[in-house]
Amino acid sequence: MGGGRSQVNKAHKTRFASKASRHAHKIDKVRSGKPESSHRAAVKGARAARIQQSKAIRDKKRAALLKEKRSTIGSSGTPRVIVLVGLSSSSNVGSLAKDLLTFAEGCDGKLRSSTVASPTYKLRTTVLQAPYGDLTSCMELAKVADLLAFVLPANSLYSGDSSSPIDEFGSQCLSVFRAMGLPSTAVFIRDLPADNKSRQELKKAATSFLSAELPEDCKFYLADTKDDLHKVCIKPDDNTGLCTLLVSGYLRAHNLSVNQLVHVSGAGDFQLSQIDVLKDPCPLNERKSSDVMETEDNGIQIVNTFVPDCTNQEPLLVENVPDPLAGEQTWPTEEDMEEANINNKQRKLVKRKLPRGTSEYQAAWIVDDTDDEDNDSDNDNQAGSGMVIDEQGHADQGSDGSDIDAVSHFTEKFDEETVGDTEMADEENLTKEQIEAEIKKIKEANAEDEEFPDEVETPLDVPAKKRFAKYRGLKSFRTSSWDPKESLPPDYARIFAFDNFTRTQKHVLAKIAELDGGTKDCALVGSYVRLHVTNIPTDIASKLCHPSRRIPVVVSGLLQHESKMSVLHFSIKKHDSYEAPIKSKEPLIFNVGFRQFTARPLFSSDNINCNKHKMERFLHHGRFSVASVYAPICFPPLPLIVLKNRDGEQPAIAAVGSLKSVDPDRIILKKIVLTGYPQRVSKLKAIVRYMFHNPEDVKWFKPVELWTKHGCRGRIKETVGTHGAMKCIFNSSIQQHDTVCMSLFKRAYPKWPEQLYQV
Repeated sequence: MGGGRSQVNKAHKTRFASKASRHAHKIDKVRSGKPESSHRAAVKGARAARIQQSKAIRDKKRAALLKEKRSTIGSSGTPRVIVLVGLSSSSNVGSLAKDLLTFAEGCDGKLRSSTVASPTYKLRTTVLQAPYGDLTSCMELAKVADLLAFVLPANSLYSGDSSSPIDEFGSQCLSVFRAMGLPSTAVFIRDLPADNKSRQELKKAATSFLSAELPEDCKFYLADTKDDLHKVCIKPDDNTGLCTLLVSGYLRAHNLSVNQLVHVSGAGDFQLSQIDVLKDPCPLNERKSSDVMETEDNGIQIVNTFVPDCTNQEPLLVENVPDPLAGEQTWPTEEDMEEANINNKQRKLVKRKLPRGTSEYQAAWIVDDTDDEDNDSDNDNQAGSGMVIDEQGHADQGSDGSDIDAVSHFTEKFDEETVGDTEMADEENLTKEQIEAEIKKIKEANAEDEEFPDEVETPLDVPAKKRFAKYRGLKSFRTSSWDPKESLPPDYARIFAFDNFTRTQKHVLAKIAELDGGTKDCALVGSYVRLHVTNIPTDIASKLCHPSRRIPVVVSGLLQHESKMSVLHFSIKKHDSYEAPIKSKEPLIFNVGFRQFTARPLFSSDNINCNKHKMERFLHHGRFSVASVYAPICFPPLPLIVLKNRDGEQPAIAAVGSLKSVDPDRIILKKIVLTGYPQRVSKLKAIVRYMFHNPEDVKWFKPVELWTKHGCRGRIKETVGTHGAMKCIFNSSIQQHDTVCMSLFKRAYPKWPEQLYQV
């Protein structure tokens, strides 16, 4: 043992240190000119700066909040909109609305309007009733509500009919409102007993039932102590079938310029021909107004009038009008013709496969540059009978000399039969048994898509190179290039695109902030205005003004570019309560912001590290997908509610999500997988059958890579026989029970909606 000696460590060698560092401890810190705690002081100063900056941000937010609160509470603010929603069929919403208006007005006389002014409480209130059973109307009212009040009858809390006081429609409304974003909420409990103890017990029971469904700040109240909704009229125009819709109401949220476009909920986007600022019909303090400009025959007093400026008015552009001559070439000169003749004599022209409808003159300008030295007969046959995969991984279609119209016919015919692209026939021409058979077919296709995704069968009576003429092979889905401007459909000529969407959004939001800060040529927030919405079809305006309409007409101002069509992408998830399959390109009702329109979305995955995204034939449960649609431009963030129409019933909530981006160049690829089965196996080689049914198809798809479900990679070596069998070679030993697959891709696009808005 070492005994009692203490441990002695090796001394630190300082012979390699500099002279200044060896004598640094001898220098007086005061004489060196450096403060003793310079680093600590710098850290302390930075911390103080951060604290000061955080305080400035808090003060700015507090001042903005106080300004907004004062503008809504004072006499110049807009009336507070209270929307009453019944959570069950036994909720008596009408009596509660009448009681609230009578209580706010402070008199027992006959109510003249759904908006009253209360001098006692120094506020103005508008009480609206959400029609029970009409989900779409409830959603439209919730968008404009300042307070969403749920009405719950007390007898539903102690009745033994059900375990919950909320019925199916009430639960559906709560789910939709949570997805949209709830405003301030409250619960009014009605039909209470006279006993005070029982009243408090019922309030506790209601709190326990609804606390999990509503926000934490939701208040519960014991509330036991025909509305003028349609402030709309029609002004006929000289043009046949068009009219001007006059809408009166309070202006909320932002100032409105007469040069802006407006959106009428359910009807579409329109221009304004005039804005009249009217005298407030429900002022808090009745006093004679001295700024009235004009008084109409019906007693309406106009305070101010705004008319649009033709040079600054936003044009109503929905679709782009393409120039049919934009792609035409100029007439060639004599020198160009002579040069073309010389080139034609020097080389052989080989025409490519052309789109349907291309003329012979246009075809003459589309040539393949070939090397005459390498063009022997064998090479010509090989080049014209197969796909060619380029260095980036494209598999381009070669020219087989077959009839172009026949190729297009087979492609269009069989492409519509692919699972997920088929559409149910017109239900008016189908019997009940046929409709049930179609639904069963869709459900079976959904189950098959989950078990065997993307697998399709090669037809026996049509060559595969005709059936899959629009598809190509990719060497790598992630790294292979795909031109986003290649072979675009005709619908892409009708839409708009942005060079930089983020920069455009900042510019548009700055423009609306500038409008809110000014008072020139715009109606101010809180004003009672009459909007002249011009060029509305008479039949649509008649439906908006019909006495049977149970909700008010909502008119919202549009930001710049929001009337134009583009390709919008939404992050979407199937709702837990919806069990039926949802396939791509199926008509759905999209609720985005104040808009409600019909769209036919195309579902796809969302690849973070790749610019290509795989199309999904169905929207599956439990995962997010991206829904791409043709729709008017919107700026994120915006919540999304997707509804599905049902025969004879109210629309059901099918999915929820939010706006992701606006980008027509997002590449969505439809993938199909052709399968074959090894007949004879010998180490790395195998004879594969049933992927193709003739030798010409084997030669055509020879450049495309093969893969197996057990992880092998391979390629086609040669054809075997006359029935589509082929000899393949793989990178490892293949098993007899394995399945040989070939992946093919084509770009997919959403479908243009037949009718965007439905009143």
